[in-house]
Amino acid sequence: MSTPEDGAVIEAVVGALTPAGPAAPAPAAAGARCDNCGAAVAGRYCGNCGQRLEPPVHSLGHFLTVAFEDVTHADSRLWRTLAALLFKPGYLTREFLAGRRARYLPPVRLYLVLSVAFFLWAAATHSQPAVVSVSTDDHGVPRRARVTPLTEATSIPGSGARPGESIEQRNQRECSMIDYDGPWSAQLRPALQKACVRIRGDNARSLMENFWHNVPRAMFVFLPLIAALMMLMYWRPRHYYVEHLLLLIHNHAFVFLVLPLAWMLTRLLPFAGGWVDLAMFLYVAWYVYRSMRAVYGQGRALTLAKFAALAVCYLLFGMVFFISSFLYSALTA
Repeated sequence: MSTPEDGAVIEAVVGALTPAGPAAPAPAAAGARCDNCGAAVAGRYCGNCGQRLEPPVHSLGHFLTVAFEDVTHADSRLWRTLAALLFKPGYLTREFLAGRRARYLPPVRLYLVLSVAFFLWAAATHSQPAVVSVSTDDHGVPRRARVTPLTEATSIPGSGARPGESIEQRNQRECSMIDYDGPWSAQLRPALQKACVRIRGDNARSLMENFWHNVPRAMFVFLPLIAALMMLMYWRPRHYYVEHLLLLIHNHAFVFLVLPLAWMLTRLLPFAGGWVDLAMFLYVAWYVYRSMRAVYGQGRALTLAKFAALAVCYLLFGMVFFISSFLYSALTA
């Protein structure tokens, strides 16, 4: 017949022999409340707004420790999202449509962060605007071309400074040569002439700054337009418009990520720059094609045909948006 003392001994022995499981998270102090929304918190995270319960940051070391933990934690969504974005075409789109969203960064936030980083990188590394001078023979056949940085260019090809003429006067005279007879010529011609004077006055710095500022805005019109074209391509079976837009958001986020990586690789391996560019082009093309197959589930031949049609439409509309953005940037520089 066992006694209470025997039961206590048995429990102690079993507890000593049982492997220790993972430590349970430390419960919050009794009566703890969230600093963000004021709700009562029973665990480590607020059940109302999701903010983590922790003491205020008192030192730089504590702040860096928390930030490093957020970025490098094994459960961080950042690295899981970037890895899937780089190596699994269409995977993030399928996961989002299937409802598995908490483990990855939201698509719009991912796109915004990568697009901002990309255009900042592009604005910082873009080449200097230049003037291309082409010399021809007596029959008008081009013989030689010379590229001169705009900061070193002294005049528009075919023109020159007149005796006693200042730089401002020459800019005014040469920009007045701009002629335009298309729609709204009465408004656009003087606007283009004024823009020419401003652009030449600061060696196109304001133009390029304005251009890289306007291109991200144009993308917010460009992507919905391409998504509408994809609705026509995938009419049967019918898909929601948001599905096409979501795939485009993920694919463009992929491009914004892979282009700077390829550029850094060419900097590290300058002797293989051409091969890196070719590999990047082929990988981006395969990635887009593969993402279309993964999301829509159609056959290779049909997907390839739709991919080719999409590429042509993308190129044509992209050129229109690029030129429009450049002209708008010049007029508003």
